[in-house]
Amino acid sequence: MRHVPVMPLEVSDCLISNPNGLYIDCTFGDGGHTLYLLNNFKGIKIVAFDWDEDALKRFSEEENFNDRVTFIRENFKNIKKSLLKINIYKVDGILADLGVSSKQLGNLDRGFSFNSSALDMRMDNRNKLTAKEIINSYPSEDLADIFYTYGEEYKSRKIAKAIALRRRMVIIDTAIELQRIICSVKRVKSKKNPATKVFQALRIFINNELKNLNGLLFDTPKLLNIGGRIAIISFHSLEDRIVKKNFKHNSKYKIYRIITKKIITPSKEEIKNNYRSRSAKMRIAEKINA
Repeated sequence: MRHVPVMPLEVSDCLISNPNGLYIDCTFGDGGHTLYLLNNFKGIKIVAFDWDEDALKRFSEEENFNDRVTFIRENFKNIKKSLLKINIYKVDGILADLGVSSKQLGNLDRGFSFNSSALDMRMDNRNKLTAKEIINSYPSEDLADIFYTYGEEYKSRKIAKAIALRRRMVIIDTAIELQRIICSVKRVKSKKNPATKVFQALRIFINNELKNLNGLLFDTPKLLNIGGRIAIISFHSLEDRIVKKNFKHNSKYKIYRIITKKIITPSKEEIKNNYRSRSAKMRIAEKINA
């Protein structure tokens, strides 16, 4: 079953300014957004980025892309350098969906899910640092800083101390075990899993997600044609703040026109059909000046 892309109609309505243009999907994942755009705009071509080896396998197995899609296994922070290698200097639109795909969450060997038998959380298996290493070797103070800085977890110190206490007795090597430790400190108060913020923090830290996002946003103005647009779908406040700040900065200097004065969120119907889309926020800007 294919991963369901978030807000595909809204993305296509806002992103595609040139029906015969070249577009970048920075987060190919399972190919949902790419396939939707190709099916609805027969004249466009797409360069798809993803650093996940599984995404490359899914791309290779897809029969509907033909010569309209070029895949690059690379982090989108290196977007400009990677495009220059294939003689692409300007594009008409850039899309980044910063969420974790259903396939990644569903693969229990990856460690993204609370029920994983692993404790990994690497988007790119070429990265040496894993969640298991962090949880079992980082000082308690460093763990607390990671949980608070990247997850905004208000019980970061208590959770870090509980982890440090547990690992004295046994190696913590599954996401299931880590979740149990967190839940022993932070009780369930809503439908949201108490371990959500800690898992988010570990994933962001391991994969340098905020730094990567800043790299993408820095290069985008140089890559977009006049009239080209950038659309970013984020899932938590840290990412959204970075995007908002960047768009405002470029708008101040008359490089961008902000399309989304009010952020775009999924409809009630979409959330009903795809519950994971509930926290998605999309911001869009258009390049208006060199």
